[in-house]
Amino acid sequence: MAEKGSISIHSENIFPIIKKFLYSDNEIFLRELVSNAVDATQKIKHLSAMNQYTGELGELKVVVKIDKEAKTITISDKGLGMTADEIKKYINQIAFSGATDFVEKFKDSNPDRNQIIGNFGLGFYSAYMVADRVEIITKSYQDAPAAHWECDGSTEYSIDTADKAERGTDIILHISEEGEEFLEEARIQGILDKYGKFLPIEIEFNEKVVNNPSPLWVKSPSDLKDEDYINFYKELYPMAEEPLFWIHLNVDYPFNLTGVLYFPKIKNDFDVQKNKIHLYSRQVFITDEVKDVVPEFLTLLHGVIDSPDIPLNVSRSFLQADGNVRKINSHITKKVADKLNSLFKEDRKAYEEKWDDIHVFVKYGMITDEKFYDRVNKNCLLKNTEGVYTTLEEYKDKIKGNQTDKEENVVALYTNDSAAQHTYIQSAINKGYDVLDLNHVIDSHFIGQVEQKSEKFQLKRVDSDNADKIIDKDEKIESVLSEEETTQVKEGFEKVINDTTRAVTVESLSPDEFPVSVLQPEFMRRMQEMSMANGMGGMMPSQYNVVVNANHPIIQKVLKSEDQGEKDALIKQSYDLALLSQGLLEGEDLTKFIQRSIELV
Repeated sequence: MAEKGSISIHSENIFPIIKKFLYSDNEIFLRELVSNAVDATQKIKHLSAMNQYTGELGELKVVVKIDKEAKTITISDKGLGMTADEIKKYINQIAFSGATDFVEKFKDSNPDRNQIIGNFGLGFYSAYMVADRVEIITKSYQDAPAAHWECDGSTEYSIDTADKAERGTDIILHISEEGEEFLEEARIQGILDKYGKFLPIEIEFNEKVVNNPSPLWVKSPSDLKDEDYINFYKELYPMAEEPLFWIHLNVDYPFNLTGVLYFPKIKNDFDVQKNKIHLYSRQVFITDEVKDVVPEFLTLLHGVIDSPDIPLNVSRSFLQADGNVRKINSHITKKVADKLNSLFKEDRKAYEEKWDDIHVFVKYGMITDEKFYDRVNKNCLLKNTEGVYTTLEEYKDKIKGNQTDKEENVVALYTNDSAAQHTYIQSAINKGYDVLDLNHVIDSHFIGQVEQKSEKFQLKRVDSDNADKIIDKDEKIESVLSEEETTQVKEGFEKVINDTTRAVTVESLSPDEFPVSVLQPEFMRRMQEMSMANGMGGMMPSQYNVVVNANHPIIQKVLKSEDQGEKDALIKQSYDLALLSQGLLEGEDLTKFIQRSIELV
C-alpha cells in the first residue's frame, strides 16, 4: 500500500519557491535536474574513494531521453540514489539542501566537496515549470528497497516501493501542454549545449556524449600548449578571430577560482563585444552576465570563469555582491594587469604590435578603475601620427623641450581625425611639434583621466588654436596693422559673417598661418563632448571663435581694396575656407562657395 502525505513547505522557504515558479526562463529545469544527477554521481565516486562504498561503480554517466509518444523526459543517473526516508527529507521538505547536508557530513574527509554542485531539493522543483506530473524511481547505494515517488505539482505526494535493481535515480517528467516545446530533440540539445557543455560527468543524449567533462580550465597550465588554448577558444567562439593572448586563472586560497580569460581583437564598437565571458559554478554554466564578478572594463574580455565561491540566488542566474566576489574581482584585475606588464617587459616590440587591438581595453580600465590605472600606466602607450609608440613618461620627456608653455606645462597636441584635421596637423609639424593620434571614442575620456593624474601636463586638440598660439610660450609676433586698420578688419569681418555667436578677433600670427581660422577652444569642446556623453544632446551649443591673421597677405589685400564688393568677397571666401577646414561649410553656403571659387579661378 502506497504511503500518502503532504509536502512540507516551511514559511521561510515559500518565497524562493514562488520565485522559482514565476521565473521566466523555464529552460533551466533541465540544467537543475542534470546538475542534480551529476551531484549524485560525484557523491558515489567520493564514497567509493573513501571506501565507504565497496560495490562496482559501473559506467558513471547521466542519460537524458525524450519519449514523444508518452510525452516524457527522463533524466537517469547511476549515482548515490535515495532511500524512501531520504526522499522525504530531501524532496518533501522543500529547500532542504541535500548537497549541503552531504558536505557537512563528510567535510573532514572530503577534499573535493566543492564538486558537489547544488541544492538538490529546491532545484528539483524546477521540473514543475514544464511538467504537470513528476516521478522519481530511485535505489540507494545502501541496503534499502528501491522507492517510487510521485507528485502532480500540488502539496500531495505518494511514495511506494519500486522495481529497480540498479543503483541510481530516474527522474521522469510528464510534460504539460505548455511545455511541449521541450519534447523536441533540437530544443533539449540546445539547452544541454548551453548549460551542460562542460559538466564533469559524461552526459548522454540521443546515444551520444554531448559534453566535455575535462575542459581546458580544469587542467594544469604546465600541461598545456598555446595550441590547446587557441583550440579551446575556437570551441567557445567558433566564428571569432584568434585571440591575442590569454590568462589562465588557478586559485584555491582564499577563494576557489579557475578559468581562462582571452584578449580578443577589440573593434571600435566595443559595446557589442561584451557578455563574452561565461560564468560557471563547478563546470555548470550560470550566465554570461558577469559585471558583478569582474570590473566593467574586463567584460570586454572573452573566456570562462569558474568558481564555487560566487553566491547565486535560487535561479542561479543573478550574482550577489559579497566579500568573495569582491576578492575575486580584485584578483582578476591584478592578474590582467600583471599579464600586460609581463608582455611589455618581455617583448616590447610584440606588445606595440598588439597595442592597436588592446588600447581600448587598457584605456577603459584606466578610466574606470583607479587601481588598474596605477598598475598599468607605465605600459600604456601613446601613438603619434607617424605611428611611433611611446609610454606616457617617455612622451613627456620627448616633447618637453619644444612643447612647454610659459606656465611650465608640457602640452601634448593630438588629433581625433587625422584626415579632417590634416591641415592643422601639418601646421603643427611645421612648428616642430609632435601630434598624437587619439581617434577612438574612448580617448576623450582617457585624455581627461591622464591630465587629472599628471602634474603640469595638458593635452590640446591640434585644431583648437593656431599653431603659433596653441602652446603659449609668451612669444610676441609684431602686427603689421595699425590699431585703426585692426579695427577696420574686425568690423569688416563681423559685417560679412553676420553671426553674433562667433566672436571675431584679429591676432598677429606668422604670415605662414591661415588668413582666417574658425576654432573651438579646447575647454568649450570638452564641455560639449561631456554634454553629449551625458545624453544631453544639443543642450550645450557649439561655440567657435573666428581668428583673423593680421599678418597674412590676403588681409593686406582686403585692406587695400577700394571696391567694397571685392573686399566683401575676399572676406567671405577666406571665412568659408576656414569653415571648410573644420567641416562646418554645408548646404547653400557650400554651393555658393564652390560657385564663387569657380568665378575667382
